[in-house]
Amino acid sequence: MNKDTPFYITDDFLLHGESARYLYHEHAEKLPIIDFHCHLPPREIAEDTRWNNLADLWLGGDHYKWRCMRSNGIDERLITGDASPREKFDAFAATMPRLMRNPMFDWSHLELARFFGIREVLSPDTADHIWEQTRAALASGGFSARSCITRSNVEVVCTTDDPTDTLEWHAAIRESGFPVKVLPAWRPDKALAIDRPSAWNKWLDGLEAVTNAPCCDFDDMMNALAERHEFFAANGCRLSDYGIETVPDVEIPAPSAINAIFRKVRTGGRATPEEVNAFRLGTLVELGHLDADSDWTWQIHYGPMRNVSTRLFEAIGPDAGADVIHDLPVAAGLARLLDALDRDDNLPRTIIYNLNPRDNYLVAVMMGAFQRGPDAGKIQLGSGWWFNDQKHGMRAQIDALSELGLLANFVGMLTDSRSFLSYPRHEYFRRVLCDIIGSEIDAGDMTHDLDWAGSIVEDICHHNAARFFRFGE
Repeated sequence: MNKDTPFYITDDFLLHGESARYLYHEHAEKLPIIDFHCHLPPREIAEDTRWNNLADLWLGGDHYKWRCMRSNGIDERLITGDASPREKFDAFAATMPRLMRNPMFDWSHLELARFFGIREVLSPDTADHIWEQTRAALASGGFSARSCITRSNVEVVCTTDDPTDTLEWHAAIRESGFPVKVLPAWRPDKALAIDRPSAWNKWLDGLEAVTNAPCCDFDDMMNALAERHEFFAANGCRLSDYGIETVPDVEIPAPSAINAIFRKVRTGGRATPEEVNAFRLGTLVELGHLDADSDWTWQIHYGPMRNVSTRLFEAIGPDAGADVIHDLPVAAGLARLLDALDRDDNLPRTIIYNLNPRDNYLVAVMMGAFQRGPDAGKIQLGSGWWFNDQKHGMRAQIDALSELGLLANFVGMLTDSRSFLSYPRHEYFRRVLCDIIGSEIDAGDMTHDLDWAGSIVEDICHHNAARFFRFGE
């Protein structure tokens, strides 16, 4: 590839028929983005961070790109090591021509086009030009964390925040008058990590400090979390999020049993695997009650196996690109968890994201057993997540939801990203969605009513999320 290679991302990229093009351009394209789950650092939004070059903005912390580069034989020094930003950028540019059919090829070029107006394919032949053009844009003063958000037509951003967080950066954003809502999302995973006693006890010490109350037993912890829950709600939080391997298939323990496990580990002991599972399920039930009482939406991301490479973990730490898809069973535990809350009429609005695509139909069927008014689509099959947020993964999730649930009630896409340049993933999703629906209309497999189809596209891309998450309340 060279600078004369025609740029493939046209206005009709991924849109393979007249109806798909109409649905995207007339109904989906200009809708605001509600990014209800991401990992953007709120401090960088508050301080309106700027970057010196594309490598700092694009490659720092992006384990998606790191995995691609390692697969292309790039030395780790040029990925996460001490190489210069330009050396790392050149290594990624050398990888790009090898990424045929990998979603990173599309995402990267969408980002270059949408944020920098660059309409050429990145390769060693074009690296110099693209490096200089992006560096000039970044040095211009008009490119920053906030400008990435506003120029992407973002309406709401929900970050991911530990219960012990002070939320000071969210307050600073709010007080600055920034027009985009940047809201916290409650992520209490560390409360469940009783299998790592040292880290768990250290986290509890932090919870004690922020609430100024002891955490000597399970009730103490839940009272402290309830206090922090109220604090998050007062700061605009409307969603929780739980990142777990699976939902354990165990009986829900009695309060006395959970407390005994808590005290054992809090006083220096170690829980057995059976006790870890019992504690996690019992705690999930109690946290679910908190979310329901606050009228929050409960998100459950399950299915990763973390840090499988000892080499990378010891050299880089977590989030190094060494998390993979797990294959643990989930159906029985998930059913028990949802039922425990549903039978008390205390099941929150829920979104379930499965990392293993084998579970699309499992979750789509499971959620149908727990749907309940007045919320349409109270239980949701989450969008294709992490390794599944590419064309095939999105289509597979949409097919399962369409065939076993109500696609029209779907709350749509999110970035799940640490990068301020990831908003074109919403565009990517919208194009795929419109192509699926439009292609079936053109094939005669669906009623040829573009107004009807267009209204559903608008709901999925924006309106359902706005209603579902109660952001206006």
